[in-house]
Amino acid sequence: MFKKATMAVIILGIIVLAGLEIPAVAQHGGTPSVLPIRERAAFVHKIAAKRLDTLLPRMMRETGFDMWIISCNEDNLDPIFETMIPYENWNPITQILVFYDQGPAKGVERLNVARTDTQGLFKNAWDAAAWDTKKGESQWEALGRVVRERDPKRIGLNEGEVQWAAGALTSVLKKKIVEAVGPKYAARFQSAEPLVTLWAETLLEEEVEIMERTAALSRSIIADMFSPKVIMVGQTTADDLRWYYWQRVADLGLKVSFSPFVSIRGRAPKDVEKWGKDDKVIRPGDLLHCDVGLKYMRWNSDHQEMAYVLRPGETDAPETFKKLMAETNRLQDVYCGEFRTGLTGNELLGNMLKKARELGIPNPKIYSHSLGYFLHEPGPLIGLPWEQVNNVGRGDIKLVAMSAFTAEMSVTGPVPEWGGADFRVPLEQDILFDGERAFFLAGRQTSFHLIK
Repeated sequence: MFKKATMAVIILGIIVLAGLEIPAVAQHGGTPSVLPIRERAAFVHKIAAKRLDTLLPRMMRETGFDMWIISCNEDNLDPIFETMIPYENWNPITQILVFYDQGPAKGVERLNVARTDTQGLFKNAWDAAAWDTKKGESQWEALGRVVRERDPKRIGLNEGEVQWAAGALTSVLKKKIVEAVGPKYAARFQSAEPLVTLWAETLLEEEVEIMERTAALSRSIIADMFSPKVIMVGQTTADDLRWYYWQRVADLGLKVSFSPFVSIRGRAPKDVEKWGKDDKVIRPGDLLHCDVGLKYMRWNSDHQEMAYVLRPGETDAPETFKKLMAETNRLQDVYCGEFRTGLTGNELLGNMLKKARELGIPNPKIYSHSLGYFLHEPGPLIGLPWEQVNNVGRGDIKLVAMSAFTAEMSVTGPVPEWGGADFRVPLEQDILFDGERAFFLAGRQTSFHLIK
């Protein structure tokens, strides 16, 4: 079971971001600081080493591979390759990593058949300098020798059909690998998709702490974005907020996980008639929605939250919308309560929706995905907005401990103030399943952000 710990490597504090100019957006106060690049690199290196030392041997044996070959090119890196190398690496020309399981007594041999300096994470298995002087073997000859010397029985290649993260091997590189090892060993190639899935979805405790910090950082920016510090009612637009979030992330030296989305999700019919259906200026009575995320070092966040713009004399959002948010929170509780190791995404979805309907949650919909090194991969998919029963392939993946997800879902109900028109309240928060329970990594939204 995951035990919470304090991450000494995280520097908390406040930094002032000066000179940010966004049309019709008020200046913000500040945001928690992040690690300097050098400290990020040191932390990532320690994590990569620990993962390779502790997770990889178990996973190779669980999936039955005694060799795993990962190959990619300088400007087209395999996404799994990028989870295994130093943070600041330059990876010139062709990359080849080879893992060979020598058994429990000797462990997994990690070999680098390339010019890359992996800073001790892998042992060099090719003398590039000798090849440059025409006194040694070529890179592909070195790969062939490495394979023949070890005589593996089952060799994994990243040729997955279900998980995009497992299918990065190009046809050209596959051809070169086949030629290098010869027909005897090429006949032993199999898709490494089961191994890739386990590797990418399973987190160390230290990584969970970083995921928590990443989620908290994103939520702090959302809180500023959906506040009077940033929004000038009657002037600021939803597009301004989109660029505001993106700029704040960039000012921290980080990247967004995906292009941010911010919209006016709901507006009373009388206000639509007054301002026009194409009006994007934020006005009293508007319901705002965001779908945003950032990437801190190698780990992603993904959140959807909502805000309400107070009308004159109001101190809170109308009860109708508060009740709908409360129902979405109830659906989140159901969601977290149904996690069980070994269930598929489709089974989890069916159990969650069945329970939600029994509890009378109005029009529940769940469309949850894995989160961590990647935004939508590689663990079990728990529903899609357009498919709430059976997602073939990704929905058949089984749940494992120490994996993170987005609790992404919505409920829909009528709004009497709008003539009974339906309104959908979508929320998304990051969670971890530690093998026993699922819990929110940095809290969750239970009330609207209020804008005066």
